[in-house]
Amino acid sequence: MVNILTVDIEDYFQVENFKKVVKFSEWEKYESRIEKNTEKILNILAEKNVKATFFVVGWIAERFPHLIKRIHNEGHEIASHTYKHQLIYTQTPEEFRSDLRKSKIILEDIIQEKILGFRAPSYSITKNSLWALEILMEEGFSYDSSIFPIYHDRGGLPFAERFPFKIYNHKYYIWEFPISTFKILNQNIPFSGGGYLRFFPYRVISWMIKRLNQKKKPAIVYVHPWELDPYQPKIRVNFLCKVRHYYNLEKTEKKLRKLLDDFKFVSVEDFINLGIKTKKLKLKDLYKYE
Repeated sequence: MVNILTVDIEDYFQVENFKKVVKFSEWEKYESRIEKNTEKILNILAEKNVKATFFVVGWIAERFPHLIKRIHNEGHEIASHTYKHQLIYTQTPEEFRSDLRKSKIILEDIIQEKILGFRAPSYSITKNSLWALEILMEEGFSYDSSIFPIYHDRGGLPFAERFPFKIYNHKYYIWEFPISTFKILNQNIPFSGGGYLRFFPYRVISWMIKRLNQKKKPAIVYVHPWELDPYQPKIRVNFLCKVRHYYNLEKTEKKLRKLLDDFKFVSVEDFINLGIKTKKLKLKDLYKYE
């Protein structure tokens, strides 16, 4: 059974936890640590002979095109993580389309290949922003990985499908790769990336992935380069944001290495190419999930 490994290429100061104190217009003022942290991940993946999907913020790609080229040249998939890393439901459809196109053009110009995939910042395709899926279809994307089937203060679509499926409208279709959860007492528990990966003991994460794989379902694991950087500059934020961002950073690399030793991982594109049959839903049916 194969699982899917994804990396969200954003710098430590660009995360949603810091949005109240670090504005987009101020990003240039901060020390970037994206190169060395991404290189750390690339070296681990090369050592373990694993290919992943890298969802790249366009602002980063503009400033570090050589880094994006290296990721691509080492056989990993490049996908879009927007240009400005803004929550989808805070934008109008027109603003989102413009940002999406800008990101796509930048990435395709760097790697000279078509960009197939997209992931929204903080998984912000919710019931109030499902229109974004239609825009992704119209703009030629083959898959999305932005739906998180949980309750969350920043969104979520708690009763959505938990495993990869296809979404249709009257003209197009797109694959959806929801972020992995484990169902306990009828509640979807997130565990496979970000703060959840840092919070749960490895034996718990491993047990959940094994259980999913026993049911012939893939786990979708995600990590950020800044999560392998416990010595990054500290930004003053409230207690909740501080815990979400800084908790257990020193343990991320060890967990990632252990996951790559214990399970088989591929990129999203490679998973699609396996030709695995999936459930199909009409886009309008997603509005029924409440």
